[in-house]
Amino acid sequence: MYTRKKRRPVSEINVVPYIDVMLVLLIIFMVTAPLVTQGVKVELPKAQAQALADDSKPPLIASVDSQGQYFLNIGDNQDKVLSGVDLATLVAAQLKMEPTTPVVVKGDGAVAYNEVVQLMVLLQRAGVPSVGLMTDSTDVK
Repeated sequence: MYTRKKRRPVSEINVVPYIDVMLVLLIIFMVTAPLVTQGVKVELPKAQAQALADDSKPPLIASVDSQGQYFLNIGDNQDKVLSGVDLATLVAAQLKMEPTTPVVVKGDGAVAYNEVVQLMVLLQRAGVPSVGLMTDSTDVK
């Protein structure tokens, strides 16, 4: 005789194909993520850069002079030359105390671009989430 097959309820969804697709996407993202995150994260100033708001916290200013020496506007000796390790240590300590402190790079106009990039890499390794670039105003008064 003819027997009737039991049907599954309509509300059941076979999720095995979805799991396969998700695993493939996971592998794709794992392979491509390191390629996307290379480089230094920088917020480049616009042509008409806005100044920091008056009510914002005073920024940490990491400077590099024309000889490639590093300085930081923290502590008593702000004109003291710092090594890269000392600068990164001071910045990391300040960010642990005040995590929302903005960090700005002040580079001499005569310094090589490589020196500014190296300073930004030091700041990134110290845990700075984003770095601003300090510029002079172009307004003529």
